[in-house]
Amino acid sequence: MKTLIFGLAASTALVTPGFAQMLDLEKDELTFGFIKLTDMAPLAVAYEQGYFLDEGLFVTLEAQANWKVLLDGVIGGQLDGAHMLAGQPLAATIGFGTEAHIITPFSMDLNGNGITVSNEIWEQMKPNIPADAEGKPIHPISAEALAPVVESYKNDGKPFNMGMVFPVSTHNYEIRYWLAAGGLHPGYYSQENISGQIGADVLLSVTPPPQMPATLEAGTIYGYSVGEPWNQQAVFKGIGVPVITDYELWKNNPEKVFGITAEFAEDYPNTTLAVTKALIRAAQWLDENDNANRMEAVEMLSRPEYVGADAEVIAASMTGTFEYEKGDKRDVPDFNVFFRYNATYPFYSDAVWYLTQMRRWGQIAEPKSDSWYDEVARSVYKPDIYLEAARLLVDEGLADAADFPWDSDGYKAPTPAEDIIDGIAYDGKAPNAYLDSLPIGLKGEQTVVGTEVKG
Repeated sequence: MKTLIFGLAASTALVTPGFAQMLDLEKDELTFGFIKLTDMAPLAVAYEQGYFLDEGLFVTLEAQANWKVLLDGVIGGQLDGAHMLAGQPLAATIGFGTEAHIITPFSMDLNGNGITVSNEIWEQMKPNIPADAEGKPIHPISAEALAPVVESYKNDGKPFNMGMVFPVSTHNYEIRYWLAAGGLHPGYYSQENISGQIGADVLLSVTPPPQMPATLEAGTIYGYSVGEPWNQQAVFKGIGVPVITDYELWKNNPEKVFGITAEFAEDYPNTTLAVTKALIRAAQWLDENDNANRMEAVEMLSRPEYVGADAEVIAASMTGTFEYEKGDKRDVPDFNVFFRYNATYPFYSDAVWYLTQMRRWGQIAEPKSDSWYDEVARSVYKPDIYLEAARLLVDEGLADAADFPWDSDGYKAPTPAEDIIDGIAYDGKAPNAYLDSLPIGLKGEQTVVGTEVKG
């Protein structure tokens, strides 16, 4: 009966403006993976709002244990696609870790992460943080405030441990960026030593997102970088204080992507377009009318099959606010962005930034030319698929043509210095010049040999 009703709806869509017109799908039963984070929202919304069904897609969404299991599932074909760390398709394609050609036709969101420290570390940082007239800490908070704390631990012979979610995660690169901007070295990777802790002042290690608060509470780590709701969870549990959001670190920075294998896109081009259409519609719904649908999205995400955290915790960031210290709730309307500012367009310049961070910290061991960065970005990020899907939605009356960057060359305008915490501008078309401008990190011909930087 469901199929019959759906078939009637689809036939009506062919002649009625404002309805999706189904493509000739090569595959219509799909399984997508995700990790329990609020930025998986476009997948949940596309499912719950019927956007996948509108495209003739019968989708199953499955939570995954961790990012490696998720990536392996896509590569092995157990998953047709997934909510991914932006670094995963890039790392896989260049052969860092598991090697496979993964592409993305859709960026999931902007912003959405934070860096949290334990209550004990926060109390030790506070004397180093300027306050406003009301006594509240002035944001953004620099890692310079953490540096004396790390130094005291070093003098006592104690390692300073912090967590991030995966070696090629945005969270890893963001906490490294924050630490380095404050004069703390987060450590290098080498081909022989993939700990990422060579020469580190702060020792970063992997902790799966939902386990972050418990690991912090146990004292195994003193802080972490993660997406929501796991920073706000620390506040609600009274065990930690978020010190900075990634919006404050780098205004409107790129976050997760939707990843599929290049083979999937080649074998199922219409299915790929249909999936992209549904995800664009979901992103639109999440941001439309000044985030009017966010509380409905919060209710969805709080269900155990999706994020499974309390709605109050998820709402703390999803509805345009963010709580730092308990009771210090501030307006951050763009903490989660799903469609505004061309959030869903897969910009080459976003890919290049991730690649520069891989090179900066030694995951890319040897120097690369500017043209190499561009070539890799183009092999993974697929704005042509995205724009084809967008054009179909516009033609169907389901999207506004003004919302898409039709004339883009795939590169954003350079991010100005004032939008980044270290005051260093980023231009995706000049990756080596950008790397040279960063005071901490590999640049030029430098490589990591043993425990030393050579070159």
